[in-house]
Amino acid sequence: MKASKFSDAQKAFILKQGGDQPSDLLCLEEEIRRALGRRDAAAQAARGRERPPEEDRGRPDLGQGDAAGRHPPKALKPSRKRELVRGMCSDWAVSIRTACGAIGFDRSSFHYKSRRTDQAAVAKRIREICETRVRYGYRRVHVLLDREGWGINIKKVYRIYKELGMQLRNKTPKRRVKAKLRDVRAEAVGPNDVWAMDFVHDQLATGKKLRVLTVVDTFSRYVPVLDVRHSYRGEDVVATLDRVCQKIGYPKTIRVDQGTEFVSRDMDLWACARPRRF
Repeated sequence: MKASKFSDAQKAFILKQGGDQPSDLLCLEEEIRRALGRRDAAAQAARGRERPPEEDRGRPDLGQGDAAGRHPPKALKPSRKRELVRGMCSDWAVSIRTACGAIGFDRSSFHYKSRRTDQAAVAKRIREICETRVRYGYRRVHVLLDREGWGINIKKVYRIYKELGMQLRNKTPKRRVKAKLRDVRAEAVGPNDVWAMDFVHDQLATGKKLRVLTVVDTFSRYVPVLDVRHSYRGEDVVATLDRVCQKIGYPKTIRVDQGTEFVSRDMDLWACARPRRF
């Protein structure tokens, strides 16, 4: 029989404390104490081989304000804090010092006057570019502004671009963008007014593919370009257009799709050097 871990004095103390309790409760109490003792012994034995505690990896703890472990909300911008301070001063009739201290806003920041120049003109131009070129991001908008001589850096373009909400255009489905472009198409009223340009694909009997650059005058239905090659790149399209336009003149508008050859940098530079609309 296994010897008890309690001494005679401990047993007498247990019986004395539970003299008025039933015997089965005393046995249950003794079994619970035995189980707790075995658990403590096992924990002490495993303590020698347990791993060192890992560093905090951002998990939520008991002292964290958000039980889900999310990041705290973003701080208010200085412009918004200035509005709050002015509202507190007018509504509650308190001083600027008291209002700034209540929301933790420095008074020097409240009295700061911006030295930034008026950006209404450049913001208007950015909006115009984004309305006519609905698939352009802020980087390509900055390239166009730089060509026009605005002389602003790309960070300022990005800030104004975000303030105007132009980045939300990326969530617009492409089919709606194409429908919008179809609504603003210019009607041809004479020769060399609107050209439509696209590629036609074919294949030889040997399996080698052909690409045919086709250009059609939408008013007279004249075909100034019908060039066949095995491969076509952006610089090839520019060279073909220059060769043809020197003979019959440049059109006012060229209608193209979103092909890689038509949205390349070479085509963009060619259109920028000439008053053409794509």
